[in-house]
Amino acid sequence: MQHSIPFTTQIAIFLVAILGFSCQPAAEEEPARPNILFAISDDQSYPSAGIYGAKELLTPATDGVAKRGVRFTNAFCAAPQCSPSRAAILTGLNIWQLEEAGTHSSYFPRKFPVFTQQLRQSGYQLGYTGKPWGPGNWKDAGWPENPVGPVFNEINYDTVPYAGINRRNYAANFEAFLEQRQVDSPFFFWYGCHEPHRVFEAGSGRKAGKKLANAEVPQFLPEDSVIRDDILDYNLEIEWFDQHLGRMLSLLEEKGELENTIVIITSDNGMAFPSAKANLYEYGTHIPLIMAGPGIVKNEERKQVVSLIDLAPTLLEMTGAAPLPNISGLSMTSLLSVPSSETPPPQREFVLTGRERHTHARPDNFGYPARAIRTADFLYIHNFDSTRWPAGDPEVKFPADHVAPQGFKSMAGGFHDIDPAPSKSFILDHREDMPKFYELAVAKRPQEMLYQIQVDPACIKNLADEPAFLAKKEELKAQLFEALKQQRDPRVLGTGDIFESYPRFAGMREFDGFKERGKYNPKYGKAKLQD
Repeated sequence: MQHSIPFTTQIAIFLVAILGFSCQPAAEEEPARPNILFAISDDQSYPSAGIYGAKELLTPATDGVAKRGVRFTNAFCAAPQCSPSRAAILTGLNIWQLEEAGTHSSYFPRKFPVFTQQLRQSGYQLGYTGKPWGPGNWKDAGWPENPVGPVFNEINYDTVPYAGINRRNYAANFEAFLEQRQVDSPFFFWYGCHEPHRVFEAGSGRKAGKKLANAEVPQFLPEDSVIRDDILDYNLEIEWFDQHLGRMLSLLEEKGELENTIVIITSDNGMAFPSAKANLYEYGTHIPLIMAGPGIVKNEERKQVVSLIDLAPTLLEMTGAAPLPNISGLSMTSLLSVPSSETPPPQREFVLTGRERHTHARPDNFGYPARAIRTADFLYIHNFDSTRWPAGDPEVKFPADHVAPQGFKSMAGGFHDIDPAPSKSFILDHREDMPKFYELAVAKRPQEMLYQIQVDPACIKNLADEPAFLAKKEELKAQLFEALKQQRDPRVLGTGDIFESYPRFAGMREFDGFKERGKYNPKYGKAKLQD
């Protein structure tokens, strides 16, 4: 015999059940994994941004990111050249650990894992616009796409305000990426601005209203209106980079994504001026680095020395992705997450930098092998072959009616490791009446060079032979060589000639000796790309 439950009792039971359920602790939602916007300019030295004190530079987007994040004042690229530096960023390795990818415009061996692929494997959607890893050959090295990820370069301007500025509409391409992405997946987007890479439209800075008197001329360049004009043109192109960054940040804000996006602003190497780009001097490797976003403290300055090879482990740790194995980079998360009052001791005592071949600027396609160690106060450079011209060989004289064979670049001017520029031409033209700047830029260099950076950031006075600095020189040299041995740099293991064998895929010149584009130099024992 069934007994019916009174209606009031049924209501009471129902309410108890509901209340009991509502009192259960709610399952905690996992925080959304952060997006990443990686903004990298092409050839921008520290301190070329408004937040770093540059007077004739309007960079509101960069400055705004710095105010809501961390700005580094001692950040360094691994190499003062595009493709080796970018390969080092992606792998967390120094250039002497990267085989062909450690020299300019060669292969990027598939054997080296990159942080972008680690992000993809952990659920991130990748994309880039502008310049990714390059110049060089990734296709024949076995990569299905550029190591940075899929390309978004379809949208271009019909016209740009100044010649020399790339027609790529970076911000519009970023918007296209956002529109097609899966909204439930975090993203990593690489904004590879082509600016301020040479060439600039001469006088474009003044046309935009900039004043010659406000151009800040580094001490390694002569004080002249030609140089000031060139610097203003360089500044204008940095502002173009900043304008597109600003548009990208606005897009993220409109979509409600900005607060959950890690924004990184940096450059691959220093400014394309004599004694800067393609040199291990301060203005060749000291670059801007700013980071902001979830988990990063606001409006902080970090003076600790850091390297761009530290970005890979940092981003993988911040996103929970699997780490890269056996890398030389060190995570910077403690420098990003802890306020200045509690900042731990520096994670690095020094950073290492290096260079090999830049352009085809010497007979037999030789490079300029050099390594450097940079502490908070000193820069020590070791040039492995001081018989070579550091900026490439002087001009080769041909008969007046000589025409370069098809497929070879011009030999005019010489010193081809310096990009063609008004500043370069001025220094070469004034070698007799301004010999100091000519010597700094192109003269052969001693094996050892030492600079006290806080006193001499322009790297004018070499202290390597000064008695008062001999102990410091020997200390830094020992630290450098010990680190290079640990990282198995061929240059200190007696097999450094391997770098002379690596192919170059960009243009070649008529120098004597080996000059086959895209081929290994068999004289140095390299027959094919390693597996």
